[in-house]
Amino acid sequence: MLQLVLEWLKAALMGIVEGITEWLPISSTGHMILLEQLIKFNASEEFISMFRVVIQLGAILAVVVLFWSKLWPFGVSPKTHRIAPKKETWTLWLKIVVATLPVLAVSPLDNWFEAHFYNAPSVAAALILYGVLFILVERKPKPCRVQSLAEITYKDALIIGLWQVLAIIPGTSRSGATILGGLLLGLSRGAVAEFTFYLAIPVMAGASLLKTVKYIVGGAALGLTEAGILVIGCVVAFVVSLGVIRFLMDYVKKHTFTAFGVYRIALGALVLLVAAFTPVL
Repeated sequence: MLQLVLEWLKAALMGIVEGITEWLPISSTGHMILLEQLIKFNASEEFISMFRVVIQLGAILAVVVLFWSKLWPFGVSPKTHRIAPKKETWTLWLKIVVATLPVLAVSPLDNWFEAHFYNAPSVAAALILYGVLFILVERKPKPCRVQSLAEITYKDALIIGLWQVLAIIPGTSRSGATILGGLLLGLSRGAVAEFTFYLAIPVMAGASLLKTVKYIVGGAALGLTEAGILVIGCVVAFVVSLGVIRFLMDYVKKHTFTAFGVYRIALGALVLLVAAFTPVL
């Protein structure tokens, strides 16, 4: 029983880290590398690989809950008092689809990149590189031409989607890449942060579904212990994400992303330091 409780506590800790790092532009992978040196599940490598991805479903649900009114494409018409499609929401979803297309194009390479770049030197390099970029971009910010989601064009969405492709390299951070791309396009911090949240829904849901299918097709069994770990991780990631998303939306109204850039550089250095004393990384 004690062993089971320990596994649940590990899952809860992983959920906390996922809920924080998935939305802040600081790389969930870099944190997972460090965390996995402190805690190790009593489970197969196949399950752990699947868990790292599927736990994101809890984080996605937080976005859906917080922004439901903006994401649900139907509403009650004030004229007819009947359910009718909301044009602005359908337009938003079309832009999300456009931004997702580049990721779909490179998704077959995901396993290859994970196999070759999921290591301390690569992750640290990505952390530090994008940390420096955040500092440089915020030092000389682009003139803001897009203040709201409605002002984002399809071209903007596609370019942000291309930036999102860079997140295939572990340590880059999906939110970090898209936010950086949006800032360079002249999007306000609030607009690009919110658009980044929405982009996560199809990307992370698709990745979770694909990973689950591969896990099942591979013949792996999901026992009660594994199921409990998965549920706890997702629930904790959901609860933590609710607070982190609210925090970031309030934070960007008054602050730049420079602090996240500095944090990324420090984290990259820490990953390299840990790797120096842990040769298996």
